[in-house]
Amino acid sequence: MQINGGTTQQISYLYPSKKASSAVMIKPKSNGSTPVALQKKDRKSLILKQVNIHTRLMYNDLVNLIDVSEDTIRRDVNELAEEGQLIRIKGGAMSAAYHYGHDAKTYAQSSKLVIAEKSLTLLRDDIIVLIGGGTTVREFIKKIPNTLRATFITVNVLTAVELLDKPMIKTIMIGGQLSTYSQMTVSGEVFEYLANIRADLCLMGTNAIDSSAGLTDSDWETIQVKKAMIKAAEKVAIIAISEKLNSSMQMKIADIDEIDYLITELSPDSPELQSYRSKNLTIL
Repeated sequence: MQINGGTTQQISYLYPSKKASSAVMIKPKSNGSTPVALQKKDRKSLILKQVNIHTRLMYNDLVNLIDVSEDTIRRDVNELAEEGQLIRIKGGAMSAAYHYGHDAKTYAQSSKLVIAEKSLTLLRDDIIVLIGGGTTVREFIKKIPNTLRATFITVNVLTAVELLDKPMIKTIMIGGQLSTYSQMTVSGEVFEYLANIRADLCLMGTNAIDSSAGLTDSDWETIQVKKAMIKAAEKVAIIAISEKLNSSMQMKIADIDEIDYLITELSPDSPELQSYRSKNLTIL
């Protein structure tokens, strides 16, 4: 990424230490610890890119990413929202393409289409799939053949709507209170339902994944539901564009060894996946 006169920067997502207040930092490759000061145009561009990559980020993540005040971040997010480039949510911002009814182009759509095609290889007739939400999941559902006979269980209302177009799929929506952060149901009945099923496959996206830190996110309620989903399935497949690799947020969902498949747009023998190939999982 070229910012302000051509200085190359590296985005680094880290677990907070006891002294840290956020999970997200930007540091120069020279290993300096001072976040980079950006002009407004570059700042907004960076906010938009990171929100699109990770689907949603909270204000405190963005404050530490760019090292400006929360008021400045709020103004930038408000402007981007007014321009229709992202969606404001409580405490942060969400990718516009993820929002129902918003006519925004899906970020990295070509990569997500490759992931969708690969994910189809995990399906078979009469399979029971526990599925999450997100724009990559949405592209996957669109690719499912109309002839597939299966049962899909979801905690995401947008996923349920997409599945209605598939004539041979039985769709079960787990009800309850909806999270404004993840648009998933997160109330008590969700955990009761998940504790009493055993799906063949859990397929879901993640906001951040790292070979050491595992799967992570920033919202406690969302994390608890995803943990329960993983426990409720025989096999677990994580779908993620490569820009999410080697990133982590504040709270852990699962270790890498708790998942069975990692599906990205990259070739399984890509150098970027080297640290994941040493784990006990199948890379598609």
